[in-house]
Amino acid sequence: MTSTSTSPSTPPSAPHSFQVDLRGLVDLLSHHLYSSPRVYVRELLQNAVDAITARHALDPAAQVRIRLSASGGRVTIEDSGIGLTADEAHSLLATIGRSSKRGGGADLNEQGLEATRQEFLGQFGIGLLACFVVARQIRVVTRSARDPHATPVEWLATDDGSYTVRELPHEARPEPGTTVVLEARPGAAEWATPAKVEELARDYGSLLPYEITFDDGEGGEPRPVTDRPAVWDRPFPTPAARRVALAGHCAQLFGFTPLDSIDLDLPVAGVRGVAYVLPEPTSPAHRAGHRVHLKGMLLTDRADNLLPDWAFFVRAVLDTDTLRPTASRENLYDDETLAAVRDALGARVRSWLAELAASDPDRLAAFLQVHHLGVKSMARHDPELLGLMLPWLPFETSDGSMSLQEFAAAHTDIHFTRTVEEFRQIAPIAAAHGLGVINAGYTYDADLLALLPAVRPELKVTELDAGAVTERLDPVPTAAELALAPFLATARTRLEAQGCDVVLRAFQPVSVPALYLDDRQARQERDRTAALESADSLWSGILGALRGSAPRARLVLNHNNPLIRRIAALPDEALTGTAVESLYGQALLMSQRPLRPADTTLLNRAFLGLLEWATHSTDSRDAQEDQK
Repeated sequence: MTSTSTSPSTPPSAPHSFQVDLRGLVDLLSHHLYSSPRVYVRELLQNAVDAITARHALDPAAQVRIRLSASGGRVTIEDSGIGLTADEAHSLLATIGRSSKRGGGADLNEQGLEATRQEFLGQFGIGLLACFVVARQIRVVTRSARDPHATPVEWLATDDGSYTVRELPHEARPEPGTTVVLEARPGAAEWATPAKVEELARDYGSLLPYEITFDDGEGGEPRPVTDRPAVWDRPFPTPAARRVALAGHCAQLFGFTPLDSIDLDLPVAGVRGVAYVLPEPTSPAHRAGHRVHLKGMLLTDRADNLLPDWAFFVRAVLDTDTLRPTASRENLYDDETLAAVRDALGARVRSWLAELAASDPDRLAAFLQVHHLGVKSMARHDPELLGLMLPWLPFETSDGSMSLQEFAAAHTDIHFTRTVEEFRQIAPIAAAHGLGVINAGYTYDADLLALLPAVRPELKVTELDAGAVTERLDPVPTAAELALAPFLATARTRLEAQGCDVVLRAFQPVSVPALYLDDRQARQERDRTAALESADSLWSGILGALRGSAPRARLVLNHNNPLIRRIAALPDEALTGTAVESLYGQALLMSQRPLRPADTTLLNRAFLGLLEWATHSTDSRDAQEDQK
């Protein structure tokens, strides 16, 4: 680092005050704008890189040197950039909204921001003042490259809101450029330790376009901070070698070994990077944090608006020179440009899936085994993708777990249930009677089934209803049903209050005595009836007028089951009714539906009724034995 003289060629100016409440600014930056004091290293690197860029615009052959060091509570950064004159030090370093990055130090208005966006990282003019989030004092020694006869200038500022500017002898800084020295304030020393500074410099600056080195002050050789070109832009001898390198990069960056990597190359949008596929399932509601570099400088590692919501199974890292940062430069501004880039990146992920389906089905199968939910989320908005994924996406069906294409080969009429519980109750019976049912109780499955006819017009997809199931079950011979008419009448009377009809069928498996069936229409009708009972006279009239003809829930009794036949033969009508209520309660519990208060009351009554009957029968037998 170039040393500075303590003997100025001109006396220091009287202390000046910043054109801003510095203490208020530091509080604003620390508690409202920046998420952490760590960003001060980014500001130092950013100013140095921008100064080098400005110097190259003036003199393309100028040397490039950025050196960062930390020792004894001080952080120093030296660059060979454009430098400042004394007037510029006054007007630029101490005024919010100005920047040295434009010729002559002109105000950086909105038009100027647009003009410099392609060349410079900084856009908001906060500059070195942001470093007061950790600094007690900031000392800048700078010499302008614009004027060969310019003298070095010292700008010294403290966190009480004052600064001085003075000119130094030529030997204080023989070459153009800038040296910035920060002294950590009490309570912020941890941010100025060599290990922390080097860690932050590598995190923020690994992809910056100029070579940056770090010196820990222990006498060793300065270590490189930058690591360019980015791993996704490096040449490799084979595709396999590139995959291995990308996997290592992901493990180092995100802490996991990816299932695969997806190139995110959008030259028109100025975006280049890679997405890594997570090796384990993750929730669709999880908002993944992606790493975004702006012209090589890390902008954020928590960008959650970079990819479509459905792409929750990847973590991305990319560099861009077109996307707009927020004022804190810690996230992306969600504007039309970002929306277009997000759609394009989503299309790239879809293209990767299509390529796997066409050329590497084994890798696709391994991916879907882990992340089929993500693909289902995509496919529900993309019929073309759904058609492509039909042979691969798994569904739970009455024929077992299989793809929609396999299931459609066996069933042209496809029924589905909206709840997992309903499916699990009906699946064994549906399989035994050739009824094709899919469990649509899982995330996205109902949406995909609704889209299926658009992909395969020959298929008919309908929600399962009680009537469809009942029709598939074998009817009981007419004579047998007539013989059981009194029993069925008693059963229907007992369950009338529950809004449930009773039918008799013969079905497999024999071990199931009764099956509770209802559908959405039946549930809506029950809800309407419950509302009618609790409504006042006005609403009762309105709800009564809305009474529909929707089918009621059904309790299907299995004539093949021996228990049903024994109950039907009971001579005691009261006992028969209690047994029917018990069958209803057992079937309702098997369906795992939420119990209404009326259902709970019925279950309690049936249980106690059976206990009373059992104990009464035992007492009668004991009395008979005593009489003997």
